[in-house]
Amino acid sequence: MAGGTACMIAQAQAAIPDRLPAAPSSPRQAPKMGEAKAAPVNAPDNPHPEEIPEEIQVTVRRRSEPLQKTPVAVSVFTRAQADKLNAHDLSSMLAFVPSANFQTAASANDRVVFVRGMGTTSTSPGVEPSVSTVIDGVVLARAGEALSEMIDLDHIEVLRGPQGTLFGKNASAGAINITTAAPTESFHAYADAGYFSGDEYRLASGISGTLVPGRLTGNFGALISGFTGNVYNAALGKEVNGYQHRGFRSKLAWTPDDETTVTLGLDYIHANDPAVNGIFAATSRIAYPTGIVTPNPALAAALHAEGITPSNHNTTISNNNLTQSIDDNGGVSATVDRKLGGGYRLTSISAYRRWQNDQNQDYDQLSQPYRGLPQVYDQGRLAFWQASEELRIASPKGHVFDYVAGLYYLHTSNTDDYHRAVTALPGDANQSAVGDMHSSVAGNNYAIFGEGNLNFTRNFRAILGLRLLRDDLDFGFNRVSTLQGATLGIRPPLTTSGSTAHNGYGDRIGLQYDITPDVDAYFTYSHGYKGPSFNVFPNMQVTDTRALKPETNQSFEIGLKSQFWHRRLTLDFAGFIENFSNYQANLPQFVNGGFITTLINAGSVSTKGIEGDLTLRPIRYLTLNGNFAYTYATIDRFNCPPGAASSCNVDGKPLPFAPRWKFVLGADYDRPVSDRFSLDLNSIYTWQSQTQYSLAETPDTIQSAYGIWNMSVGLNDRPDRVRLTLVLRNALNTHYASYIKYGNEAGVTNFIARDFARYGGFELRKEF
Repeated sequence: MAGGTACMIAQAQAAIPDRLPAAPSSPRQAPKMGEAKAAPVNAPDNPHPEEIPEEIQVTVRRRSEPLQKTPVAVSVFTRAQADKLNAHDLSSMLAFVPSANFQTAASANDRVVFVRGMGTTSTSPGVEPSVSTVIDGVVLARAGEALSEMIDLDHIEVLRGPQGTLFGKNASAGAINITTAAPTESFHAYADAGYFSGDEYRLASGISGTLVPGRLTGNFGALISGFTGNVYNAALGKEVNGYQHRGFRSKLAWTPDDETTVTLGLDYIHANDPAVNGIFAATSRIAYPTGIVTPNPALAAALHAEGITPSNHNTTISNNNLTQSIDDNGGVSATVDRKLGGGYRLTSISAYRRWQNDQNQDYDQLSQPYRGLPQVYDQGRLAFWQASEELRIASPKGHVFDYVAGLYYLHTSNTDDYHRAVTALPGDANQSAVGDMHSSVAGNNYAIFGEGNLNFTRNFRAILGLRLLRDDLDFGFNRVSTLQGATLGIRPPLTTSGSTAHNGYGDRIGLQYDITPDVDAYFTYSHGYKGPSFNVFPNMQVTDTRALKPETNQSFEIGLKSQFWHRRLTLDFAGFIENFSNYQANLPQFVNGGFITTLINAGSVSTKGIEGDLTLRPIRYLTLNGNFAYTYATIDRFNCPPGAASSCNVDGKPLPFAPRWKFVLGADYDRPVSDRFSLDLNSIYTWQSQTQYSLAETPDTIQSAYGIWNMSVGLNDRPDRVRLTLVLRNALNTHYASYIKYGNEAGVTNFIARDFARYGGFELRKEF
């Protein structure tokens, strides 16, 4: 896992204005808290200078710069948008980013982010994600660390394409830069309360201000939220697929002198998610590429006995064991930012984070053993911690060569304990057994990096970036079982270990030209790198001890960013081609009658396409947004592993979680209705084409095209600084599966998101 993170926004967060700001309805041109508004332009065609949109600042190149001047394809999503959409975690936010997708799962350990169709699905602690996640300058080594609800969010930036030069080696497909609220000098406090159908609630509050005048500011935010669930477990007689969250986040900003700022960050969140391990959609399976349908009479009879009718609309399960994921996630960071002579700036980020994941899973997905369908119950505990240090220097802008450069070190430690119990009926081929597995994985990453602009003229520049890195990775594994032979999901005893080391690099070169002050064009070539990995999982064999080769990619991107009419119209386009070698991916397989996924170097894959973002303010108070992504992500050459249980004839087929088209269309109308009140009407529609969810390309793991329409109505009381927002999600009641996979023993199962069906509610916010 390599380092590299995004800078924190340099300015302190501004005090909340009397009039609560309204955000645009798509994640493209949203103003962020803490940014100054652009100076009014008093031109004849600008009758309302106070209505000029703010100039969006981003930190995608490790320091603050205008979004429209940044030679990177990026989407922005803000706290205000989160409130309007009841989207408070990463999975729900990414639904409104055309180039991004998300794989849900029963445990946070198995959830994955995809950008432009690229991502790494694996439960192995010996592999890193392809999309880097960064919170307040700290890169996270495991994707599951960032998937709980966010506290005191300011905004997120979704960077598309390789970002390895500045964000680390685990950003070969993209990066998600999360910024939380900074302390304010003036006093500010808020209280939020939200309630939605299904007994979903969210209570949050925060306070910010000066502790020592001129020297110390701080903030503190806390959260309690919960949701009963939208799936009924008949065996337990209760709703599941919900959550219970609680946590806090705090920052202290100390300025001992005019040149130095020290920011201490502390956060913790506890998440108890009674998730599901799949909802039966079918009892038969369809083979690829033959299309042969194989029914499973045993599963059909079992579900009939359980009173369950499998279908794509099914929301009932019957599990005698509660499937749940319990996560404790937190950390501390210290950021030292010091101004040096000549306009240089030195930044140090030291961080320690810890994540514990306890999971219980009803593997068999039934309430009792049936003939040929034994009971399997899993319990797992993951204990992970990481420590990192980043030191970088930023040169002043405006010189012939301006740059950001630095050093990075990351240490990770992961231990996993897994217990599996199998209870089979007498006479079944699978035998009753118990297996216990323990693994440990440790890694070190060292890197030197830099990226800068070589300014030929004020309007024409070259982009030059390089990251040199080294990975050291080792693991140990021990498995014991009550059987010397293999049964369902339990292989014979095994003790093994492995280690590997590798040197790698990432780079970026390109050209950027300011055609006019409001139109910029750029072209970049990037070499992405994701380090070697081990396929460490409970049912591994001796042959799995070999290290997977590093995943690399070559990326070409051309972009145009433009704004007109005093920023009332912005048009951005990006075209890209990315070719990946030694792609690390999970291949679904069956071992002794049980479903597993095996991490392999799948071969060569590619993704290419076009992305577009439009924001238009045609009249006062009205904002229109149109964002799209056309992504052609395919398997070019598949490496068939020995003993593969599924077909390897998948060349030319689509990659999982890569819909060909995805649109986000929104409208926001926000205007005063009196001297005291203003009304905000928001509508946003998302649509995506059919999506394959399995690398095995099975026909019954394809989600058909679907669209979701969301809307909200907000009433702002400006003098009392109160806002009431009424939210309606999935207004057309469109059912869809956020993930489809084969059942662990038989059949096909769906996973469903919070907005699987129509729901509504309100959010009330009071500012002080």
